Amino acid sequence: MPRFPLVIQNLTDSFSRLPGVGPKTALRFVFYLLRQKQEDNIKFAKAIEMLVNSIATCQICQNFSEKNPCAICSDRNRDQSVICVVAEHQDLPVIENTGEYRGAYHILGGVLDPLHGITPDQLKIKELIYRVQNNNIKEIVLALNPDLEGETTILYLTKLIK
Repeated sequence: MPRFPLVIQNLTDSFSRLPGVGPKTALRFVFYLLRQKQEDNIKFAKAIEMLVNSIATCQICQNFSEKNPCAICSDRNRDQSVICVVAEHQDLPVIENTGEYRGAYHILGGVLDPLHGITPDQLKIKELIYRVQNNNIKEIVLALNPDLEGETTILYLTKLIK
């Protein structure tokens, strides 16, 4: 990559850490921002700052939220005795948008994948087991992908929970 001012290099490096963004795309992002109005860039930077400063992880379900516990865990109209276990944060809205599920959630933060070094200690499995042992949980829905890693995680969780 040609030599650019350090601030351009630093922002390019930051963008390249995003999933699916390589160095060329990251540099295109930087040049795009440089062509925008200053007020738009300030608004963009403030939105990122607000994201970092105002979003936390729910202590109960591990969802991202502005408050702790999150709105779903705080909702008295939901059946807290049923937990739907999902792998990632982006899986929760898919189920929520059906309008059919009215229970609680638990986000693992991934699935077991020994080939890529993802072990039980790296997931929110201990937190799930704690919830199951310390609350009146009647049902657990394991809503993980039906691939090798998802099925491995389901088998692991099933053995732990029984």
